[in-house]
Amino acid sequence: MQFAAIQFKFVDTLNSTARQASAERAWSAIARFYDNCKKKIKGKKGYPKFQKNNRSVEYKNCGWKLSEDRKKITFTDKKNIGTVKLKGTRDLNFYPIDQIKRVRIVKRADGYYVQFCLSVDIREYAKPLEPTKRCVGLDVGLKVFYANSDGETVEIPQYYRQAEKRLNRLNRKKSKKFRKGQPQSNNYQKARKRYARKHLRVSRQRKGFVEKEALRVIKSNDFIAQVNLNIQGMVKNSRLAKSINDVAWSTFRQWLEYFGFKYGKATVAVAPHNTSQNCSNCGQKVPKSLSTRTHICPHCGYVEDRDINAAINILKKGLSTVGHTETNTLGERFPLVWLDTSCQIKETQ
Repeated sequence: MQFAAIQFKFVDTLNSTARQASAERAWSAIARFYDNCKKKIKGKKGYPKFQKNNRSVEYKNCGWKLSEDRKKITFTDKKNIGTVKLKGTRDLNFYPIDQIKRVRIVKRADGYYVQFCLSVDIREYAKPLEPTKRCVGLDVGLKVFYANSDGETVEIPQYYRQAEKRLNRLNRKKSKKFRKGQPQSNNYQKARKRYARKHLRVSRQRKGFVEKEALRVIKSNDFIAQVNLNIQGMVKNSRLAKSINDVAWSTFRQWLEYFGFKYGKATVAVAPHNTSQNCSNCGQKVPKSLSTRTHICPHCGYVEDRDINAAINILKKGLSTVGHTETNTLGERFPLVWLDTSCQIKETQ
C-alpha cells in the first residue's frame, strides 16, 4: 500500500480501512489463484488482474457514521463525500450499531448504493418452518427451468431473450456515438447509461425469479437433492452459452443452499453422471441424445419425460448420500431420521 500511495496520489485521501480492505481483496485473489494451482483445477486458474476501474469502496469500523435515526450516513475521510440520505426498505434500527462490521459504497447503472455487512446469525431471525416430511429431486435444464421428482415443471422466463432486441438496439445507438481517441460526448454517456440500465434490469428480473423459486422449493420440502453441474465447462459451448447464462443455474443453487441453511432444510448436490440416461424404474442404462425428450425404457417399458426421469434419479442419489457426504442442513432443528423411512418418491408404473 505504501507503493500505491507513492504512485497514485489519491490513495492518501482514502480512509486507512478502505485501503486495508482493498489490499485484503487483492491478497484473497492471489491466495485463491495459488489454491487453484495446488488443486490442479482444469482450465484457467484465476490469475489476478489489475483493476483499471473499481466501482466500489469499502470501509471497516471507521470512516463513516450513521445518524441517530439511521436514515443518513456521513463519510468522514478526505474524499469529501459528506452526508448522504439512505433510501430503501431496510430498517437499520433493527440491528445494533456494533453488528455493522463493514460499509461499502457501490456504483450501479442507476445510481449509488450503500451496502452494510452485519455479523448476525440469520437462523435467529428466521421464523421456523413446520416440517413437511417431503423430499424432492431437481433437474435443471434449458427446455424448462427445472423439473422435479413429483412430475412438476417450471418454465424459463427468458428475461434476456425477451430483452435482446432492445439491448441490441441500444448497443447500436451507443456505438454510433462513440468517437475513437476523443473525449466522449454527453450523448454517448447518456446512450451508455441507458444500455447499462437495461442490462441491470434484466439481471434483477432474473435474480428475483430465481430467489422466489428457491424459497418456494425450500418451504415445500425438507430435503432437496440437486445436480452438481460443471457450468464453467458447459458455457464453453458457444451454441448454449447464452441460454445457460440466462437461466442462472449457479444462482439458483446458491439461493437453495442459503435458504436451506436459514430455515433448517437439507440440501445436497449429487454428481450428474448418468442421471438422464438411467431408467428411474429399473435402473438400466438407456442412452439418448439431447434431442430425445421422452424416456422410453426398452427393458421395463417405463415411459416418462426425460427431465422428470432425471429428477427422480437425482433424488435417489441424494437420499443414498445422506450421512455419507456433506449435506447443508440444521440437524438440531429438523433431524433427518425420517428420511430413510418416510420420504416418498414418485411412484412409477
